[in-house]
Amino acid sequence: MSVIVRVPTTLRTLTAGESEVVVEGATVSEVLESLESAHPGFRERILDADGNLRRFVNVFVSDDDVRFIDGLSSPVPEGETVSIVPAVAGG
Repeated sequence: MSVIVRVPTTLRTLTAGESEVVVEGATVSEVLESLESAHPGFRERILDADGNLRRFVNVFVSDDDVRFIDGLSSPVPEGETVSIVPAVAGG
């Protein structure tokens, strides 16, 4: 299933400057694996050594934070948008 991944500015060097890329996958995990295959370097920036989402990286399917759904097992419907959003801190 083809899905759109929105890439934050800080990771666009991995996608030759593209803000959105199309990859295959039916779950968030599959989408991230496809993203890594097409644009190497994403895995180490998004996932920790145990294969979990890094604390400072948020991933959304549509407007839903995957941490509050099924995590990396969250389903991604055909044509849906997956957004990678780095956490912002400060005051």
